[in-house]
Amino acid sequence: MKLTHYAWLAVLALAVTACNHKSGDTASDVPKRTVFFDRGGMDTIVKPGDDFFLYVNGKWMKETKIPPSETGWGSFYTLDDDNTKNLRKILDDVSAKDNASGSMEQKVGDFYKSGMDTAAIEKLGYEPIKPLLAKINAVKDYKELVKLAADGFRTGDGMLFGFYVSPDDRISSKNVAHLDQSGITLPERDYYFKTDLASKKIRDEFVKHIAKVFELTGIDTATAGKKAAGILKLETAIAQSHLTPVELRDPVKNYNKFAVTDLQKQMPDVDLKDAFDHMSLKTDTVLVGQPGYYKALDSLLKTQPIEVWKDKALFVSIDDASASLSKNFRVEHFNFYGKILRGQKEQKPRWKIIAYKVDGGLGELLGQLYVEKYFTPDAKKRMLDLVNNLQSVYKDRIGKLDWMSPDTKKRALEKLTAFTKKIGYPDKWKKYDDVEIGKDAYYKNQESIAKHNYKEMIKKVNKPVDRSEWGMTPPTVNAYYNPTFNEIVFPAGILQFPFFDKDADDAVNYGAIGAVIGHEMTHGFDDQGRQYDKDGNLKDWWTKEDAEKFKKKVQVMIDQYNKYTVLNGLHINGSLTQGENLADIGGLAIAYQAFKNTPEGKSNTKIDGFTPDQRFFLSFAQVWRVKNSDETMRMRINVDPHSPEMYRVDGPLSNTPAFYKAFNIKPGDKMYRDEKDMVKVW
Repeated sequence: MKLTHYAWLAVLALAVTACNHKSGDTASDVPKRTVFFDRGGMDTIVKPGDDFFLYVNGKWMKETKIPPSETGWGSFYTLDDDNTKNLRKILDDVSAKDNASGSMEQKVGDFYKSGMDTAAIEKLGYEPIKPLLAKINAVKDYKELVKLAADGFRTGDGMLFGFYVSPDDRISSKNVAHLDQSGITLPERDYYFKTDLASKKIRDEFVKHIAKVFELTGIDTATAGKKAAGILKLETAIAQSHLTPVELRDPVKNYNKFAVTDLQKQMPDVDLKDAFDHMSLKTDTVLVGQPGYYKALDSLLKTQPIEVWKDKALFVSIDDASASLSKNFRVEHFNFYGKILRGQKEQKPRWKIIAYKVDGGLGELLGQLYVEKYFTPDAKKRMLDLVNNLQSVYKDRIGKLDWMSPDTKKRALEKLTAFTKKIGYPDKWKKYDDVEIGKDAYYKNQESIAKHNYKEMIKKVNKPVDRSEWGMTPPTVNAYYNPTFNEIVFPAGILQFPFFDKDADDAVNYGAIGAVIGHEMTHGFDDQGRQYDKDGNLKDWWTKEDAEKFKKKVQVMIDQYNKYTVLNGLHINGSLTQGENLADIGGLAIAYQAFKNTPEGKSNTKIDGFTPDQRFFLSFAQVWRVKNSDETMRMRINVDPHSPEMYRVDGPLSNTPAFYKAFNIKPGDKMYRDEKDMVKVW
């Protein structure tokens, strides 16, 4: 389980050298904006103190229709859409040229071209995965299945083990092997057990989807149906061993270091040494996030029929590859994961799907081309200034906390000061020399990338951590805090309007990207992040009394958010969303105080008829102008640690006294809280 915190959950790795950043200095491809707040999207009939989200965004919400190819629409989506169009310009350009073999442009361009060659993909059908399916069909018992599942990790087809390599949470300077719970297809365990109509429908559709996948390979309808029912039953048994999304939030509970010999005792029927040999994994110790899953796996492998296990392996192999196969497989994959789970009516255009695929597979090659064309050094400098300003304010706020002891404050300030700040793009880029890309070999191209990624990862086991690495590509419209690196990261993709514009006034930038910066900083001190020290080690640096005070204050917030509802009574899970809510509330408070230190923040000069403070809060609310499909919202409530956008606005603002003053919020207004009932942590 990787405890990296994101500003927004998207519902959407060269010798190491310095970035050669030249033509982007002129930003000729970035249009200059002059209007930074959309008054036309407001619904001024709504009182600001009743629902500020709708006051700012209500007209837009009423008039906006989610495009049929999307699961939602609004700020993140439109920026991502614009960003992807920019990637398309780059990809169309490089794919049309005769680039030198092995060059950055050749690999990026030919990967894109191969994905766009649907005629070649259609001709192959599901031929690319037939060798794997044959291997699965030849399996005679569960021991052979484990070997096959382990072998697959080297080519991107691994199963059974939730394996990855990342820092040891208690020794953050060292990379170690991790094993997390795995084995289910639906988003999380409760999808298999809930008895409400929506959950039952999803399970019914899941069984239909499994059966259809088998039918596409020539299996008759009756046999496919039996296989599907068996797979659901098996996955339901596996899900019994899974921890819930809330339980996964506890980094101590999910840190379990085993000597491989001791883990073997927990799994006597699985030859771990042999499995690890097949994975090219050489280690004496491993971190197991959820040991219960591996105990259950050991039992289920020997007690469940091998034919059912083989059916599951066959289904997973086909299902995972479907998006890269012929149209009938792609359509069926979309019909379940897009339509049923997320309410998406149409598939995204092919160019967009493949642009995402190139960004995901060759992200730091495409990223170099992207930042050269669309990200400027002066934007990076302005952003760093903002980060430094907020860090200074955070230091001041920690120093003045009335509930924290001097000893804990000292350590908190040390952690804050130690933040690594990554902005825009890496200072050194990953290499892809061993990746072979052909113009007409889309599936093979992905295999080559998967082999590269695994080889790169497996080399890290028990080796020092490279803290220069990024967890997102430069074009990504998102941001994150990584506790084991103690870093805040802002890719170039998010450093655009409505989040950031170097030409915008301070109220707009501090209300938007400033709140995002504060959000990521606060993740270092949320319910999970606070358990990591300044060096990124999972270590308790709090006094017992301060920790209890923190938990008591956070419980006030959990109780608040538990009362918020969507979709006719479906409640937000305040425990699941506590880290993100705390980051939203703290981030807004820090951004506002930093804004008040600027010349605009100290003035009373109106722009567009609004005071500087009003403009700050309007900008904050405009950032979260997002409309979701009901299906996406339902899935998010179950699995997403972020609250729905309306409550990412109204929740923090209802706990912000300066907002009350700016918009004259009074008792009787629906958002009003007595100050003693407000969340006051950071």
